[in-house]
Amino acid sequence: MHGLINRAIHFFLADTYGRQVWGEIVRDAGLERHAFESMLSYDDKTTDALLIAASARLCLPRAMLLEDLGTYLVSHRALEPVRRLLRFGGETFLEFLFSLEDLPDRARLAVPDLDLPELRLAEDVSDGFKLDCRGGWPEAFYILQGLLRAMADDYGALVLLDPLEERPDGGLLGVRLLDTSFSAGRSFSLKGPMA
Repeated sequence: MHGLINRAIHFFLADTYGRQVWGEIVRDAGLERHAFESMLSYDDKTTDALLIAASARLCLPRAMLLEDLGTYLVSHRALEPVRRLLRFGGETFLEFLFSLEDLPDRARLAVPDLDLPELRLAEDVSDGFKLDCRGGWPEAFYILQGLLRAMADDYGALVLLDPLEERPDGGLLGVRLLDTSFSAGRSFSLKGPMA
């Protein structure tokens, strides 16, 4: 597993539940290290042990924990660069949705060895869109759900997400855009924050 994933899990758990709880999760997982290097790779068993321990310690299903991680990646102030990278996908949530297929390639420009799942968007004439997430780390499917919820809020769109299928290699997510201007959303400028 890429170090960025383990690092994201670390900061999400420490920021959300506190450093003491993070330390307890590390201990429960039987790990010696409390921190991870961004550009190193770790055994997948390390990530699995962290998620098992966190799920047990927090009494949360693993899928919910990962969905919350996806929300954290977009909404936490310290991760503004992630939000900015995603907002470059378009001016509206619909444009952003259509840009998702390019996201793995854009991420690889910054981090060449980051293995993100393949994303394929298809219009569903009866019910919005279907987003197919496959390959890479299969549980990224849950992170994607949280990320999309947070991005919909960021754009001010009202979106209904419906997990249609969970597979060993990912999953299929139904996406219905109910209102493109439901709320004001968060401000965003291509120029970046003004000093």
